Amino acid sequence: MPRAAVAVALPRADFVAAHDDLVAAGYEPLYVETEDALERLLGSRDDVRIAVLDAEKNLDLTLEVYALLHEGGRNIPALILVPPQTLGLMSLSGRNDSTDEYLSRPFSVESLRWRIDAMLVRRGDVPAGEAVLVDQIVAARAIAPAAPRVEALDESQRGHLIIVFNPKGGVGKTTVSINLAAALQLRKHYRVLLVDCDAVTGHVAPSLGLPQLRTLAEAWLWDDKNRIAEESAAQVAATHSPGLDVLVLTATPFHTEVLMPERVAAAVTAARAAYDFVILDLHPDFEPLNLALFDLADRIIVPVTPDVACMLAAIQFREIAIALNMRDRLLLVINRADSGIDPEKVEEVVGIPSLARIRSAGPLFYQASDAGISAVESSPGDKAIGDIDRLADRLLATLDAPEHGGVGREPRRGIAGSVRGLFDRMTG
Repeated sequence: MPRAAVAVALPRADFVAAHDDLVAAGYEPLYVETEDALERLLGSRDDVRIAVLDAEKNLDLTLEVYALLHEGGRNIPALILVPPQTLGLMSLSGRNDSTDEYLSRPFSVESLRWRIDAMLVRRGDVPAGEAVLVDQIVAARAIAPAAPRVEALDESQRGHLIIVFNPKGGVGKTTVSINLAAALQLRKHYRVLLVDCDAVTGHVAPSLGLPQLRTLAEAWLWDDKNRIAEESAAQVAATHSPGLDVLVLTATPFHTEVLMPERVAAAVTAARAAYDFVILDLHPDFEPLNLALFDLADRIIVPVTPDVACMLAAIQFREIAIALNMRDRLLLVINRADSGIDPEKVEEVVGIPSLARIRSAGPLFYQASDAGISAVESSPGDKAIGDIDRLADRLLATLDAPEHGGVGREPRRGIAGSVRGLFDRMTG
């Protein structure tokens, strides 16, 4: 099967950085430096499926190249790198329902490839056999062992399983996980197990002053080596001083062969018999472990900061959730809600029911982490902790409701519509 060609009109350094990753994903990246070069390329080949343009550093070239993409009956979509403030001036539009999208700096090579995958999926224009993110994720879940459940327990005996996840790092995922767990345990008086499932960058235990915890991987390696009965998650967990139980899957990405997805899923499922809430802080990826845990979740909280890059990640996760038939479990939490784009616009564009907004709190959360406690413990009267309380209350309300909802609006159709709507509002 021939590779799909991607015309890349970025600075050469960006093209070189992205080249190998695009090749590994099944694309043929073709460097385009001028309008004439693109015209020759399109005249000699009919397999150019998408173009990547840089309107931030060379707007004139982008406008010339974009016109070529829609001449002679062509309608080749463009992924356009552009600062948000210029979008209102560009007014680009193709013909025949073109599916252009926009990207802002800074961006990663992985996110660039991901966006190309998603755009071509939505066009239905990906050759059979191409590496496509959504298809890979759906296929991975289809072949993964089914996540076991504790069938002997009825709903009244099963604790709620809450996942905190965003495919982008740095959005306050661990902060939300720790303080939501503390609010449920300290203020609502539930039995809570907080699980750090991030084998790469997890720092739940150090943030709670528990840096030397025995991990589940260590316990299971010992059990397996000595052929004794496997310890449960509740047995391995340590108790933080106010009563919150904390479990870390592993302290290192090495020697985690015992953490097979189906085994971890079974342990987490069993833990629901001992706790009212099991809260999982996940690594930002779509590896088999996370896919297995998604299946178990009653709700998936998606923390988002009010900036374009984070919103794009949330929109992409929403699209993947639709493919995995779990969109109805997603709930949006806007972190640092008063520090960027209007929260109402974030809610409208991301298109996930909104659970709560958490305002900026200066050094509050960092100081609590340095002290080895949650901010709920260190600053119970702070306004941001009031936001955490409302988050916990609204989460409880959604679990009691047959169909959860929030103040978020229904999403526009697909990623392109959502992002285009966002930029319209930012630049209007």
